[in-house]
Amino acid sequence: MVSPTHGSNNAVGSPAPIGAEDGATAPEQGLSLTGERTVPGIPEENYWFRRHEVAYEYIADRCHGRDVLEAGSGEGYGADLLSAVARSVTCVDYDQSAVEHTRARYPHLTIHQANLIDLPLADASIDSVVNFQVIEHLWDQPAFVAECLRVLRSGGELLMSTPNRITFSPGRDTPLNPFHTRELDPAELHELISAAGFSVIEQLGVRHGRGLRELDTRWGGSFIDAQIDRALSGQAWPSDLTADVAGVSTADFDISGTDLDNSLDLLFVAVKP
Repeated sequence: MVSPTHGSNNAVGSPAPIGAEDGATAPEQGLSLTGERTVPGIPEENYWFRRHEVAYEYIADRCHGRDVLEAGSGEGYGADLLSAVARSVTCVDYDQSAVEHTRARYPHLTIHQANLIDLPLADASIDSVVNFQVIEHLWDQPAFVAECLRVLRSGGELLMSTPNRITFSPGRDTPLNPFHTRELDPAELHELISAAGFSVIEQLGVRHGRGLRELDTRWGGSFIDAQIDRALSGQAWPSDLTADVAGVSTADFDISGTDLDNSLDLLFVAVKP
């Protein structure tokens, strides 16, 4: 499921991708799949990749003409997408292999290897901080959000996405994903961000659109579970499942501010006063 990396108390990452075997190398990427990083170009990984890509597409206009920091940039595809509209894009990631990969594949981006609770940027130097599918991996979440406040200019925006705890680990306080330290529900995410001094101005959720709801029905009630079950079995994927996963696009997801508790991922926008 997808994004950056893992490896220390405040390293970054996201839900485990299920399409490729742990430790494999993504085609034409030169970047090992750790089970905590989504990359483009893998048919079985496409659902998770598109589910994260849609959030970047949604916030791209908010980054137009701005100096953007992606905190926890992973493979770099999101920062690359935003670089088409932003004035500048700076990436920070904890994992050295991800940093080296991003430098090689996206040389127009500026990238630093650093801990996210000690960002290598000056005070009030950034207009937008993008932090997608990362916060759930951090041990000291308040310290990181405070760092985002520090590097943002007055009026700057924090754009954050994370799996919705209610639907990702239902009925549990301890995350199902062993690489997650703390997952958040909508109220908890709002409290985390506002306690640092931000004003939350948008609370959104990512859900399946009509086409994906049809796939849920086709695959016994949950298209996600169908993928996970096949991946955990260690057996080759059936061709019809691979085709359905490979055919998913960002247009198959909906983003709205209604019924947040039933969303798959949360997407919040907050402003520094």
